[in-house]
Amino acid sequence: MHNFDFAKPSTIADAAKALAADGAQALSGGQTLIPTMKQRLAAPATLVSLTGIAEMRGVCTGDGGLHIGAATPHAVVAKEARAHYPALANLAGGIGDPSVRSRGTIGGSIANNDPAACYPSAVLASGATVVTNKRKIAADDYFQGLFSTALEEGEFVTSVVFPIPQKAAYVKFNQPASRFALTGVFVAKFANGVRVGVTGAGNDGVFRWAEAERALSADFSAAALSGLSVDPSGMIADLHGSATYRANLVKVLTTRAVAAAG
Repeated sequence: MHNFDFAKPSTIADAAKALAADGAQALSGGQTLIPTMKQRLAAPATLVSLTGIAEMRGVCTGDGGLHIGAATPHAVVAKEARAHYPALANLAGGIGDPSVRSRGTIGGSIANNDPAACYPSAVLASGATVVTNKRKIAADDYFQGLFSTALEEGEFVTSVVFPIPQKAAYVKFNQPASRFALTGVFVAKFANGVRVGVTGAGNDGVFRWAEAERALSADFSAAALSGLSVDPSGMIADLHGSATYRANLVKVLTTRAVAAAG
């Protein structure tokens, strides 16, 4: 690992100022960045920790949704979101292992946007709003491909606001070594329709399965999915599973998520 300076601001404004310096990099839970630095694949001049900013931690309700600070660890989300959004709490409680859940954060996860991460599927399926130090970004506009988001230079996630659905569930098929989602599906039913977010399967990262959304909006039941299929041409193919295998997993896990939500 290369030498670096370390800053731990206590306010969003101070963090923005620190990140404006050349070579500065935001650090949240560090579950991806630190291993990358250890392999000398990244060498920021300064790490700016966001975990000391009180207003970026915690879970609360208000303004029509569940507000989660970006620096909130997965384990805290799993505990404190359960009374308001059980499906989201279950997702958070199934990420990695206890060590990862105690350090990793929701903000770090969606800022990194790993194609197999769990949180992006919940953000997309919930139609959540990503709040940054500069603006608010709708979930449909935020995720822009593998490890790519709408975040601009000097911009970082401060919180995520989740509308709370009538019914929801997340089901994933674990990659056993990493516990990332080989494929994961989050289904959320709202008064105006159903949203389905899929992670771990798409060549372009997290995506919505529009055909399933239309079918489930008309009939929220596992039977509504029986005649549907997923085009494997857009799926990831690697040593863990072929494109066809992942396409089938999307349908199977969506069916299970609907049954669990119902």
